[in-house]
Amino acid sequence: MSKAGVASQNPGTTATHDQARPVYTHRQILEILAGLMMAMLTAMISTSVVGTALPTIVGDLGGQDQLSWVASASLLTMTASTPLWGKLSDIFGRKLMFQSALLIFVLASIGAGMSQNMAELIAARAFQGLGVGGLSALAQVILGDVVPPRERGRYAGYMGAVFGVATVAGPLLGGFIVDTDGLGWRWCFYVCIPLAVIAFLVIQKVLTLPRVRRDTRIDIFGAFTITGSATALMLLLSLGGQEFDWHSNWTYVLGAISALLLVASIFAERLASEPILPPRLFRNRTFVLAGIASLCIGSAMFGGMIYLPQYLQIVKGMSPAASGLMTLPLVIGMFVTSTGSGQIVTRTGRWKIFPVLGLVFVGGSMFLLSQLHTDSSKLVIGADVAVLGIGLGLTLQILILAAQNAAAPADLAATTAGVSFFRNLGGAMGVAAFGAILTNRLTAELKDAMASAHVAAPASGTSLGSPDQVHALPEPFKGLVLDSFTKALESVFTVGIPIAILGFLAVILLKELPLRGATAKHAKPDGGDRPEPAAPAGASTAAGG
Repeated sequence: MSKAGVASQNPGTTATHDQARPVYTHRQILEILAGLMMAMLTAMISTSVVGTALPTIVGDLGGQDQLSWVASASLLTMTASTPLWGKLSDIFGRKLMFQSALLIFVLASIGAGMSQNMAELIAARAFQGLGVGGLSALAQVILGDVVPPRERGRYAGYMGAVFGVATVAGPLLGGFIVDTDGLGWRWCFYVCIPLAVIAFLVIQKVLTLPRVRRDTRIDIFGAFTITGSATALMLLLSLGGQEFDWHSNWTYVLGAISALLLVASIFAERLASEPILPPRLFRNRTFVLAGIASLCIGSAMFGGMIYLPQYLQIVKGMSPAASGLMTLPLVIGMFVTSTGSGQIVTRTGRWKIFPVLGLVFVGGSMFLLSQLHTDSSKLVIGADVAVLGIGLGLTLQILILAAQNAAAPADLAATTAGVSFFRNLGGAMGVAAFGAILTNRLTAELKDAMASAHVAAPASGTSLGSPDQVHALPEPFKGLVLDSFTKALESVFTVGIPIAILGFLAVILLKELPLRGATAKHAKPDGGDRPEPAAPAGASTAAGG
């Protein structure tokens, strides 16, 4: 890095009160951003690369009813671990925890690629989610450390653009790998490893933050109750209606465990000296509303990413590579609106209009996707996913920016991790709930269609395998399967409409606070008339080199 008056350039120094807010040059910020973007690209590709390969994986390892778990397992652990990564970075330093997340990600990717059955793959994906949770949360925290809110819009736009690139690169890469002789779906997990190693080396070279003297402890009870409540809820949503009936003892037990641990987490965070999610955050109107909106947007985003390739490959008969190409309109929409809105926010300081419009587009996309049928044209499908991309690009990064801007400096990591937690929780809940809806509706629709057409099931049974196996089914059973799958998927996207409406109501209620920074030095944190508190002596938001 070039010398620019950053007190932390000597990695052996410890931050003092005067060094609590170092000032970075544009060049230094770009160098740090490059490392963060590389790591984010790795993490997001690992999520999206699996989407186009899932039908092939299921056909190879079996377990169509466990398909949602391949995605849900990583989303679950990513969600549950997000608040912990924020707290651990406060204690041990941003850089160490960020690199630890990369290491966990690499080891889990190797395990996923070596899986011999669905149980092993799901377990590896769960560990992979731990690493992705750290990367997704800490990248935003570190960006918040080095860039003031007023200037953060354009840099956050770049982060959003990386997400868009990964969204299209992942499915394309996954499709190419699956279709290439000599590779196969296992390389969907191996391919991310070189990227993660490069990201590790880039971060080691360019990221230097001031060390922080902190006398703090890990909130073990809070960690147990928060993650336990989320885990029990996810198990209920994922297994309900499949492994056990909704009206069963398992449903009531898991629901009770989730509710009890949620209540216990409230008491745990109130009593903890260093809570993972400080209760004061929930007195911050912007944090609460941004969290609700993020939960809704996460449900729509991950639901669309996981189940749209199923429609394209099973119903439309596209190859994995072709279905990956169909996400290109989504990426273009996300790229343009993410970078464009970031630049406008930086220049004008106005941000609320973007998530408001974004949720309108997301809701519209859910309606349009729910209207797809077996003979929908590629042009219609592309237009529908482009609307979703526009909505995501206008919303994702701006919600984090709004929450960070409304938080006190000492709460930056907790606030960022908290909003990311709700977004990931929404994604995990969305994938699990949408998966349950799809499975149940498909079974019911296919049963009714067979009864109406007086068609008997083939000798192979009614369980679905890979897309190739589905298209090899004899007629008229094949046609009934495709129609039933399309109708079941229609129910999935229809459920996304009220979710988007809830997110829209949340962002409408957001108060547009002035962005802090060089042109907004006197902005106040949300929820009070106090001036922005200074970071305590011996502490810094730029934690841990």
